[in-house]
Amino acid sequence: MNIILLGAPGAGKGTQARVLVEGRNMVQLSTGDMLRAARTSGTEMGKKVAAIMDAGQLVTDEIVIGLIAEQLDGDTKGGLIFDGFPRTLAQADALGDLLAAKGMELDAVVELRVDDEALVDRITGRFTCGNCGEVYHDRTKPTKVEGTCDVCGSHDLKRRADDNEDSLRQRLLEYYKKTSPLIGYYHCKGNLNAVDGLQAMEKVTADVAAALDA
Repeated sequence: MNIILLGAPGAGKGTQARVLVEGRNMVQLSTGDMLRAARTSGTEMGKKVAAIMDAGQLVTDEIVIGLIAEQLDGDTKGGLIFDGFPRTLAQADALGDLLAAKGMELDAVVELRVDDEALVDRITGRFTCGNCGEVYHDRTKPTKVEGTCDVCGSHDLKRRADDNEDSLRQRLLEYYKKTSPLIGYYHCKGNLNAVDGLQAMEKVTADVAAALDA
């Protein structure tokens, strides 16, 4: 099963992707992770990515699609989760063409809906373990021992530099301008499933599972 997780920054896409990876043996394709891996890979594509990123420029859709194409040729296990891609209508068309060329289909698009003020609260209190990636929140999910990850015991707890209100509102503006049109795009294709991302995490997980199993 191949799916897309849609939602504004902080909607919970990463958390739900981890649940699907662990529970359904799916493969998460995060464009950010792929670009970071490519940058240090030493391949021709990696050198191209490194040169663009070092120059402070945006990586082209063509390069991102190329990286995804490489992943599709590998072991896709229980299916793919596209996280952070597509972000625009042009990218959605390109992804559709790529999947068709590989004889694959997009089975579902899950939109995690969370209102802006809730996102601001969620993001500004968020911090992550730099060792294992576990996500915490000052108010709703603090660590049991201050400064120590509950999962791996690391003290490498980090906050993203742009996890502040001003940066988030700018990221939300970019999301609404470029990415929110995908909601209508996939609704017209009959792929879209909306889930209330403000619910308790376990309920969000259950609703995502129900949408995929429908």
